[in-house]
Amino acid sequence: MSTPSPELLAALDLRDDQYSTTEADRDDHSRDWATAPREAVAPDVVVWPESTGDVSAVLAAATEHGVPVTPFAAATGLEGNAVPVHGGVSLDMTRMDSVLEIRPEDRQIDVEPGLLGSEINEALERYGLFFPPLPTSGDIATIGGMLATNASGKQTVKYGKVGDWVMELEVVLADGSVVEVGTRATKTSSGYNLRDLIVGSEGTLAVVTRATLALAGRPEQQRAGRVVFDSFETAATAAADIVRSGVDVAALELIDSLAAAMANAYLDGTLPEKPMAFLEFHANHGVDEEIDFCRTILDRYDPLDVEFGDGSAQDDLWEARRELADATRAYYSDRESTAPGDLAVPLSRYPDLVEYIHALSDERDLPIPCFGHAGDGNIHFDVFADPADEEEWARGVETYETIVREAVRMGGTATGEHGVGRGKRKFMLDEHGESGVRAMRAIKDALDPDGILNPGKILPDVADGR
Repeated sequence: MSTPSPELLAALDLRDDQYSTTEADRDDHSRDWATAPREAVAPDVVVWPESTGDVSAVLAAATEHGVPVTPFAAATGLEGNAVPVHGGVSLDMTRMDSVLEIRPEDRQIDVEPGLLGSEINEALERYGLFFPPLPTSGDIATIGGMLATNASGKQTVKYGKVGDWVMELEVVLADGSVVEVGTRATKTSSGYNLRDLIVGSEGTLAVVTRATLALAGRPEQQRAGRVVFDSFETAATAAADIVRSGVDVAALELIDSLAAAMANAYLDGTLPEKPMAFLEFHANHGVDEEIDFCRTILDRYDPLDVEFGDGSAQDDLWEARRELADATRAYYSDRESTAPGDLAVPLSRYPDLVEYIHALSDERDLPIPCFGHAGDGNIHFDVFADPADEEEWARGVETYETIVREAVRMGGTATGEHGVGRGKRKFMLDEHGESGVRAMRAIKDALDPDGILNPGKILPDVADGR
């Protein structure tokens, strides 16, 4: 640890209860959900801003003193996005957690970045509105974190990603300048699209202090279903056919037989340990007709079982999928995930990627459960290996990297929704090429010339170690 200088602490211009250098607070801010203990890095000081002015003062002071600043909130990320890999200041945004204004006539809401996603929908319930693109982790993740990674979830196939619903942002640049990007108007042709540049930048270009989000009306009809198949490849092909055929599905998730077994072990459940698809439909009218249309597609693939329900039955149908992230981690006593897989490919290549992953699992004798948002081509996987077995662990890491690069080769991406962080920087050149990465670095240098904002994330290191 480097002790923050008295000059820096004075320049932060915060109350004593807004910053801490205690070991406990620093340790709490050294990791995210997927960070292994050996990879945790503690900041030198944790600060809790309570206003845009506080954030501005912190960033201005940090720039003046050459101290890195890493935004932090709920720590639900999977790629070390919020880990302060170069120490410095951990900027904990969780005290900025207010709903600032709701404008139901415009279907818009203004929120601070520390607000949990589920709290947005709770505030909107009386108006019959909701924020559609929340990820599955919306009840434990903050809107600021979702904006940082341009997060998405099970309903992306119908509603798109979080970034698609952002109207305007208030952000603080590295030097403390406060800027509004975007507009509350439905459309604009004015200037560079700085709003979309900030969304997904993981706190490396600016810190979001306010977000204006677009909203939708709550659907009057909701149905959910579960379909069991004899193979995951068949399930993936059926999922692609459902979307390609134009079925108006709000969510379409897949899990393979190993993932089903993991869910059963974690929940003491009785799911068939077979590949399954989970579906959800939203409509104001005609939802049963849409389900009938979906059934005609499913019949082409001879499913072993098809079940639809509403009300409480929906929760029962979806419980296994919701708990999979924790279920996979708890399944093995002697194996760990080498890294969280979060790939997306064109829908037509989804079955090919699934087949490729399962073939590698068999060939290399490594368990690789697969599940994900099949409706938008996003697949999650974990390559499990024994960290105490040096050869097996190296084989697991190499297998994980091989799968990611194959997805990129198929025209896909190394990360569909969790961001690059520090975990996927190694794939940026594969996906974007040298010219693409060079352009990103030029943008970073223009907005953050001293490199204080979340260093060590997204962009690969250059020769001087930046």
